[in-house]
Amino acid sequence: MVSRVFEIGSGNVVAKALFDFEFPKGHIGVKSFDAELIDEEGNSIPLYETYLHHWFALKFFVNKNMNMSHDPPIFKRNDRTCNEGILPQYWGLGSESRGTPSKIPEPFAVEVGNPKDIPEGWEEKWLFNIMIIDTRGTKNRKSCSECRCDQFNLPHNFFNVTVDINGKPLSPDYKGGIFCCQDKFQCKLRNGFEAPRRKLALRYKVTWVDWDQQQIPVRFYILDSTDRVTTNGSQIIHDCQAEYTIPKNNSGDPFYVQKANIPMHKGGYLIYDTAHMHSGVVNATLYAPHMISCDMLIVMEGNCVHQHQHTEQERKQEMRKVMRLGCQCVIRNQVQSKLMMVKL
Repeated sequence: MVSRVFEIGSGNVVAKALFDFEFPKGHIGVKSFDAELIDEEGNSIPLYETYLHHWFALKFFVNKNMNMSHDPPIFKRNDRTCNEGILPQYWGLGSESRGTPSKIPEPFAVEVGNPKDIPEGWEEKWLFNIMIIDTRGTKNRKSCSECRCDQFNLPHNFFNVTVDINGKPLSPDYKGGIFCCQDKFQCKLRNGFEAPRRKLALRYKVTWVDWDQQQIPVRFYILDSTDRVTTNGSQIIHDCQAEYTIPKNNSGDPFYVQKANIPMHKGGYLIYDTAHMHSGVVNATLYAPHMISCDMLIVMEGNCVHQHQHTEQERKQEMRKVMRLGCQCVIRNQVQSKLMMVKL
């Protein structure tokens, strides 16, 4: 399947929502969801030409009898852990999309289209949230893909009118991030560079089964390594930042570790996890409280360190040994980590 086509030019940013993309209908169990960036001939686009910052798939409900302009959609986020509307997506990755498997092992699946979960008179739909940066001809391809503000032709009053993720005025000290990569923003090009505009799309593949009693539903959690968790008595308060600035390092150590201790409200078994990372990140590791996985590998289908393929018996033993999460999760060195956990 292919998303709606969008156009992009050299140094351009496309950051938008593609509402109501084609998605399997009915009460189903989704087993995998993969996507990549293609041109209008269906050819894969290399990352050194057009950087896929992220694609996210989000669920929403629309009134069957009303236009969205008259009755706004109801957005249905994942099972958290982040606060408010931060990181609400279900599936989604970025530049690591190609070659990262998303298949969930049997008998688990992501339950979709259950009539009991859809408000009466409403219909379940999906949208893509995308950010894509065309780096052809840019003065500094790496800095452009990192959304460094000094690499973009920002509006004259940019810092006066832009607010941050908490709704506060964006600080003049803001060096780079999603706010400098807004839709239609332009990265600085080399003098005299010209290239034709392109029509691109997301090609995606969803595999699923009809829902029955043989399927075990999983929960979706997005963990954020910038989550500044605090407590108020027994209440856990999340404060996900979604991005952060790496502090200056004067120690001579070339590595900086970003780490968050994230309590899980509900226990369960870890079925699948992967990490969404950007250029410059070395690896990502999930602990609970010992190391469970790293580097975006599926826990139940391989050993993270040795890349050993488990037998069926070994997988079951491994699941019994380390997959039970009733404790804190510690996540390091990444912006986001996606977990799927089976309900108890």
